[in-house]
Amino acid sequence: MVYRDFQGISLSGLGFGAMRLPVVNGNDAEINRDEAKRMVDRAMAAGINYYDTAFGYHDGNSEIVMGEALSKYPRDSYYIATKFPGYDLSNMPKVKEIFEEQLKKTGMEYFDFYLFHNVCEMNINQYLDPKYGIFDYLMEQKKNGRIKHLGFSCHGEYEVLKRFLDAYGEHMEFCQLQLNYLDWKFQKAEDKVKLLNDMNIPVWVMEPLRGGKLAKLDPLSEQELKALRPDEEIPAWAFRFLQSVKGVTMVLSGMSSMEQLDANLKTYSEDKPLNDKEMEGLMKVVDRMMSTKTVPCTACHYCVSHCPQGLDIPYLISLYNEHLYTAAAGGMTFIAPMALAAMDESKKPVSCLHCHSCEQVCPQQIKISDMMSDFVEKIG
Repeated sequence: MVYRDFQGISLSGLGFGAMRLPVVNGNDAEINRDEAKRMVDRAMAAGINYYDTAFGYHDGNSEIVMGEALSKYPRDSYYIATKFPGYDLSNMPKVKEIFEEQLKKTGMEYFDFYLFHNVCEMNINQYLDPKYGIFDYLMEQKKNGRIKHLGFSCHGEYEVLKRFLDAYGEHMEFCQLQLNYLDWKFQKAEDKVKLLNDMNIPVWVMEPLRGGKLAKLDPLSEQELKALRPDEEIPAWAFRFLQSVKGVTMVLSGMSSMEQLDANLKTYSEDKPLNDKEMEGLMKVVDRMMSTKTVPCTACHYCVSHCPQGLDIPYLISLYNEHLYTAAAGGMTFIAPMALAAMDESKKPVSCLHCHSCEQVCPQQIKISDMMSDFVEKIG
């Protein structure tokens, strides 16, 4: 296992993300507890010592399961991170109530790492508003030893990131960004990383595979990358890219199976950053990907819990993206129509109420209602 130094602490370079744990019958709220615990056991045995969960993951059940899975291990053998759920504005006045609940759910007396969750355009004003007392309360918990290290995650644009840092940057010990080789350009992550490097704030990475999108590429792109590194698996390119980025300390991967975990462990058995030629080849792949207009969903499922129709929005977006990508490539666009035909009418895009509830909690700020309308128009 590759390790990184953080304030004298030796952190595994690969962190165990608990947003996409194995589930039962496709139900995101019902975690396969036995399999999740086996994965944690495997991760601990392999040297992973950083475990990342959050209040809203798996409809509130991720913190519970991760607490159970880690309870068998000595408290000083791992680091657990969770977050204040500011992606939902109704939580803003509840920081004390939620923090206490999180300690109970995980069975912890303290959190090693705690984050302001998903700082973005929709909540930056509330996060900075002193009337909610979020910053003051979390700083108090740090003073009391119930938070060892305080940071934040950010899905917002550069201006939002800078605004948050201007207000609280001197107190932030790390920043978690959506960072991968596609978003290096697509979401201007390169500029955000530079800002953090300039402020000497270590970078934590979420969505290294962009919700699995970078685990498999189009045949031409895979062929080009294989020519550069014949023995490197395609998903590993995402991690090798991150091993090449200055300031990256922690890379989180949300793993849903033992196979994914083992593949990532193999990758993180060594550092193999990209050389200039390999980086140039990878950016060529990125340019090709960006030429196709798709929706930047990472399948976080926040939207699902806020949809009054119970639509599986990430799945519908994946079908929409597949349809767009295939059409742009001149392929036969039969997969999405076929999949939709097998669905109950009440779960299709046409059932969207355009109430925008899902958009209020979307970290990617996707205009989901517009996407649903366009999907209906394209599919018929």
